[in-house]
Amino acid sequence: MTTPQFTDAELLAYLDEALPSETMAEVERWLRSDAAGLARLADVSARRDAGVHSLSEIWRRHHLSCPSRQQWGSFLLGGLPAAEAEFCRFHLQTAGCRRCQANLADLERQQGRQSDAAATRRQRYFQSSAGRLPSGS
Repeated sequence: MTTPQFTDAELLAYLDEALPSETMAEVERWLRSDAAGLARLADVSARRDAGVHSLSEIWRRHHLSCPSRQQWGSFLLGGLPAAEAEFCRFHLQTAGCRRCQANLADLERQQGRQSDAAATRRQRYFQSSAGRLPSGS
């Protein structure tokens, strides 16, 4: 069996829980079976804690490529320009950003609750006014 080789950037992303879930599981399996890998992870973490940062880590840690919550809302409503919507799909599906997946799922839940609330409100309005509406001729 070959030992997986993870880059320092991937190990940092693992520490930040910023990898797709399949890759997170693969890193965890590797760390459980390889003491040298665990030592390397500790070294990478210590360097980061000491203030040694790469540009890619700063970019990832501060989620600079992540669309805003407002952009995700527009994405759900189909109001983004085609290129921006395509980037959002890429960010979710290819990059597998777990933070944005959670953000989008939360917005979808909110949207569902608002739709349910609006339907309930319409039903109550109808029921409260049904006897007061004039009958048709």
